[in-house]
Amino acid sequence: MVQRFDVTGADGVRLAAWEFREPPAPAGAPGVLLLHGLMGRAFHWAGTARWLGERRRVVALDQRAHGQSERPATGPALTTALGREAFVADAEAAVEQLGLAPVTLIGHSMGALTAWQLAARRPDLVAALVICDMRASALGAASQQEWEEWFHRWPLPFPTQDAARRWFGEDDPRVERPDPGRGAFFAEVMHQADDGWRPVFSRRQMLTARETWVHDAHWEELAQVRCPTLVVRGLDGELGRAEAQEMVRVLPAGQYAEIPDAGHYLHYDQPAAWRAALEPFLDGVKADAP
Repeated sequence: MVQRFDVTGADGVRLAAWEFREPPAPAGAPGVLLLHGLMGRAFHWAGTARWLGERRRVVALDQRAHGQSERPATGPALTTALGREAFVADAEAAVEQLGLAPVTLIGHSMGALTAWQLAARRPDLVAALVICDMRASALGAASQQEWEEWFHRWPLPFPTQDAARRWFGEDDPRVERPDPGRGAFFAEVMHQADDGWRPVFSRRQMLTARETWVHDAHWEELAQVRCPTLVVRGLDGELGRAEAQEMVRVLPAGQYAEIPDAGHYLHYDQPAAWRAALEPFLDGVKADAP
């Protein structure tokens, strides 16, 4: 069973949070907040939430401008409304309003950045952190330009959801070899419009959100994270091994895990290996709790 809760985020933005309760978490179970990446949605975590929920209270958040959460209004204030402060404040609000603290934050890509920024800002709320395939270094202006050009190449609308799955998993020029996990990820953020299948998000708003962090490095905030932290990368993901190991070195209580035969969407590519990487870490955190 999945139950929806509404969370009031920064500036009053309405956020959809989804608690996975199958089976129901035991009384007093530790809280987990799952944060998806850019263009993602809470239900991308459904497979992970199923096994996490056996012993924990698990909530996944549709972040602002994503999923069923509210989109900020367009206008001069949009950059602020889609900036880092807003995303972090939203996650903080979810933890506090849903009573999840001390929480384990598990974030993928942009969601991982939000997670470690919250852990640095509010160590009193965060018991542990999992960073899934997110870089701490600046990606730069060229990366942002590549994304804008990529968005323009999307052959919208797709005639069917399966057509979207096929394009993102096989036909997209950015895909070097068939990537079923990537196809599944994007198929799940498409909805049926009057003329075909389109993304549930605004591509312009995604670019605006990305613009607020892509030019900056985030090493200083990473070094401020005091809780146990697991850095996980896919062997073929966007986070390189050298940078991931440097992130572990910078973290005061960092650990490292690598998943073979996985790309950026590693929890889709190799769900069993993803679970095998996380469970010992999470069990260790629970064992160390006072």
